[in-house]
Amino acid sequence: MTPPAPPHHRLDGPGEAPVVVLGPSLGTTMDLWLPQLPALTRNWRVLRYDLPGHGDAPPPDGPFTVDDLAAGIAALLDELGIAEAAYAGVSLGAAIGAALALRAPGRVGSLVLCCTSPHFGDPAPWRERAALVRREGTGPVADAAAGRWFTPGFEGADPYVAMIRAADPEGYAGCCDALAGFDVTSRLGEISAPTLVVAGAQDVPTPPRGHAERLAAGIPDARLVVVEGAGHLANAERPEPVTGAITAHLDRTWKGLGR
Repeated sequence: MTPPAPPHHRLDGPGEAPVVVLGPSLGTTMDLWLPQLPALTRNWRVLRYDLPGHGDAPPPDGPFTVDDLAAGIAALLDELGIAEAAYAGVSLGAAIGAALALRAPGRVGSLVLCCTSPHFGDPAPWRERAALVRREGTGPVADAAAGRWFTPGFEGADPYVAMIRAADPEGYAGCCDALAGFDVTSRLGEISAPTLVVAGAQDVPTPPRGHAERLAAGIPDARLVVVEGAGHLANAERPEPVTGAITAHLDRTWKGLGR
């Protein structure tokens, strides 16, 4: 059975423009992409969505995988009558994009993978985090979020930490379980969409070495941009260079209005 389309999504930008889908990271909402929205909506139709139990999306009614979430995006594109789109995601949102590019290559015209990995390490810590959140709520992980997501000098963490505090525990835990089971390392060579990999030089959860570098090496003709002074949510901490890299990639591979 095809998973349902994400129940909470939003379209911005000119209706006749090529579509760019933006996927959020674990613990955040579609508003993670607000720093990029003005630049992207000038030339593209932007489709954002919330993960299960995040933002205004209801909690899940059972377990799910990253591939299930990708199937939900395909269903959303079907629902909206969008045959093909570019896709950009951060962390879990990027993993969903990679899974979508593998399961439905004809649907992804261009791909941007930010601060992510083909495999997020040993599944055990993810299972343990899921159990913690189911037991105590998102408070304990929110308390440590700024240190995981940003460099020590970043002063704008509060709105993003608030997103994780507001997340439904089962939705957050379900996403942790999905990340625990995600591994597309052996399939990177199958991704055919033109791909940009963006990494934060100071990213703690997915440092460039072993994560972004592995993606860039494994995906045919992928380009890698490493952003200095950025942690895991590089698009929020260093929006200018990240936005510039994304728009330049889309200009080359997914022409917007007037391009």
